[in-house]
Amino acid sequence: MDKIVGLGLPGLLLLLLIGTSGLAGAAAVTASLALLGGPFGMLGGIAALGILAMISRSVSGYGFENLLRKVVDRLKNQGKSEKDIMEYVNELPVSSDLKQKMRDYLTSAFRGL
Repeated sequence: MDKIVGLGLPGLLLLLLIGTSGLAGAAAVTASLALLGGPFGMLGGIAALGILAMISRSVSGYGFENLLRKVVDRLKNQGKSEKDIMEYVNELPVSSDLKQKMRDYLTSAFRGL
């Protein structure tokens, strides 16, 4: 179990897939990796876990709030209106506290503060 915990988010995802597979042992692991890998099968599942590990390390190192700010900046640079970006922020599956921070950042970004 310590090895799975050491894997972080990818380990948790694999554990959830194994738990919901309805299988046991190696068959559960194989089926879960194949499901995660989609058309690329088990090897695709292993690759997906590796990519997920890299993404989760990047997000944790950089900070989720900073990442969302960069997304807002990019949308603004692409010519999206403040209203469009505000709707995007309101639909994000994040906490209301983080949404409020993003709204405040969005307002200041469009006001040039």
